[in-house]
Amino acid sequence: QVQLVESGGGLVQAGDSLRLTCAASGLTFSRYTMAWFRQAPGKEREFVAAIRWSDSTYYGDSVKGRFAISTDNAKNTVYLQMNSLKPEDTAVFYCAAGISSRSIADLRRRNWYDYWGQGTQVTVSS
Repeated sequence: QVQLVESGGGLVQAGDSLRLTCAASGLTFSRYTMAWFRQAPGKEREFVAAIRWSDSTYYGDSVKGRFAISTDNAKNTVYLQMNSLKPEDTAVFYCAAGISSRSIADLRRRNWYDYWGQGTQVTVSS
């Protein structure tokens, strides 16, 4: 049974940093692309970042230069380091896993991913 468990969310002020963690179990971690999406109230779930084969990274335009995704394969864990946070970053952040052998053409789309976590709330106050 695959489980993705996010942690690290919270309430911070604009300009602060936060690191999210997603612990994966029940899958062969090295075979999967790991990603972060987010969903703000009343909005669609949005691609944030992904990491494939441990060294290929992809970012959404709104977070480029501020967020960084990384993995620790020994711990089956993916991280999202978020710097210079803005109020518009407020959302529930979800971890996702998709098999890496799939074509990356749709890597930024929700339906590319096979497994999802329950999400962690990030709130950025102005």
